[in-house]
Formats: sequence, structure tokens, C-alpha cells
Amino acid sequence: MSQYPEAHFIKSANALSQFVPDTGAEVAVAGRSNAGKSSAINVIVNRRQFARTSKTPGRTQLVNFFSLRDEQRLIDLPGYGFAKVSVKKRAHWRDLMADYFEARQSLRGLFLIVDIRRQLTAFDEQMLAFAEQVSLPTHVLLTKTDKLKRGQAAKALLEVRRDLGDVATAQHFSALTRLGEDEARAKLNEFLALPGAE
Repeated sequence: MSQYPEAHFIKSANALSQFVPDTGAEVAVAGRSNAGKSSAINVIVNRRQFARTSKTPGRTQLVNFFSLRDEQRLIDLPGYGFAKVSVKKRAHWRDLMADYFEARQSLRGLFLIVDIRRQLTAFDEQMLAFAEQVSLPTHVLLTKTDKLKRGQAAKALLEVRRDLGDVATAQHFSALTRLGEDEARAKLNEFLALPGAE
């Protein structure tokens, strides 16, 4: 059973003016289009097809707002770096992300979804920079951990934690085996409980 029985989709937005009211607390989820972002969201919320998964990376092209419980939201940000879109569209996404991170007073934390086999890319670094600029706590999910042998996975996690330093925390995660599910959900609830800016 889902720990968020009242969870539901609210709306999609393509501009700052379309965002839901900036009240309560919300946690954003970002990552490359093929890193398994939607699958990770579905496992953490424990709802199949809560965030739609697609065999075509880059389908999330809007800011998607989901309610978890009263005044607590999960925000699925546009997948980046893989979708075949125009330079103009990419620039729009980048501006939309800057607007989102700078404007949202209710934003409490960021989940960055990273394929453990790729580790941190330039796009991930850009997202970390957005978060650091606004002092936003960030947690990295190293997805698809089941694709690596245990020793390789352990080495990759150590390397990512070393690269992140104090900027973010990180953990193993697999939507297929549900490895790291409880740890990720605990971190989500921890972020949602953080006090807002005065």
C-alpha cells in the first residue's frame, strides 16, 4: 500500500505563471531523461504509473505537480540531456528551471536521479549548481544499481560521494529490485518536514 494514499496529479506547467500556488512544502525530482526518473518516483510513492514511464526518453517536457498529502507536493521536472528537441526548447527548459529554483519559497529539497553507470554528467552538475545557488538540500539516487556487480556499485557510490563532497548526499537505488526504497522515502519525508524560509 502507498504511504501516500491521497497522492494525485495536480497539473503540468510550461511557465512560471502556470505553477501551482507557492504554499506548503514541495520536493523536486530532476534527472537525465533516460536515468529512470519516472520509475524512481513510482517506487518511492509506491504507485504504479503514478509518474508515467515511457520507452522514449525525454517525454517529460513540462513541470509536473503532484500532491502527496495536504500541502505537500512532489514536482517532476523536465528530463534533460537526451530528448531530441530544438536549441530553442532546451533554452526554454533552462530558463524554466532557473525560474523554478529561484522563485519557489515552498521548495524544500531536490532529488537528482543519476544512472549509476554514467555517474554525474555536465547536466547533473548544472542541476546541482541551481540547487547550491539557493542553498537547497539535495539527495542523489544512483539508479539502475542492479545493472552492476556489488563491488562495482560500491565503488561507483564512493566516487560519486567524493565528487559531491558536502553539496549533496547519495545512495544506491533500483526501481527493479526496489533497493534503497525505504531510504529514499525517508529522505523525501525528511525534506518535506524541513522548515521554510522566513
